[in-house]
Amino acid sequence: MFARDHIKYEALDLPDRMQLSDEQMLIEARSFYDKMKRRHTVRDYSDRLVAREVIEECIRAAGTAPSGANHQPWHFVAISDPAFKKRVREAAEQEERRFYEGGAGHEWLKALEPIGTNDKKPHLEEAPWLIVIFAQRWGHFDDGDRFKNYYVPESTGIAAGFLLTALHHAGLVSLTHTPNPMKFLNEMLGRPDHEKPIMIVAVGHPGEGAKVPKVAKMKKPLDDILTIAE
Repeated sequence: MFARDHIKYEALDLPDRMQLSDEQMLIEARSFYDKMKRRHTVRDYSDRLVAREVIEECIRAAGTAPSGANHQPWHFVAISDPAFKKRVREAAEQEERRFYEGGAGHEWLKALEPIGTNDKKPHLEEAPWLIVIFAQRWGHFDDGDRFKNYYVPESTGIAAGFLLTALHHAGLVSLTHTPNPMKFLNEMLGRPDHEKPIMIVAVGHPGEGAKVPKVAKMKKPLDDILTIAE
């Protein structure tokens, strides 16, 4: 994407300008919150399929996220093949067993009790799509030489947030899964060593009897997460 002979600053007039009244801004902000508070992490999926085009458009939206030096240090691998999903589940559960058998430590496991998780991850097979997010330590010029990426964890984290929001906006549910370590995904998915897998996102429609942990509805009030200096 980047060419050595085009590394210079060029200014453009702001191409997309939103002009809302103060009243409309507040309406839009409250409307967005109302939609986002209905986003839930779901572990129970139906067998209803999701079109590839929907996944592509959600990932396209994730790719608009801001990033350090606009290097966009991320790569997404979307998986729908049942055999592939089975392999991902088996490898992930192997790491999860180590985690729940003591690798996590007592305090961490105690913190997870209200969530109700364990080392079994059937959703990795049941969800119609898995999206694996990779963070790229460096990129490449058009001549093949590499360049360093900056603020990689922050940039990729923002893109992941865009992705989850886009999936919810499209009427889908998702689950973020982070087995540790996740290096098995590089070999399994043919990704280079300079990419670090940071997250598996299960995507689909909720099953008929889908449930969420009661604690998941307990969100900190605004006063706990906001300080204003004015």
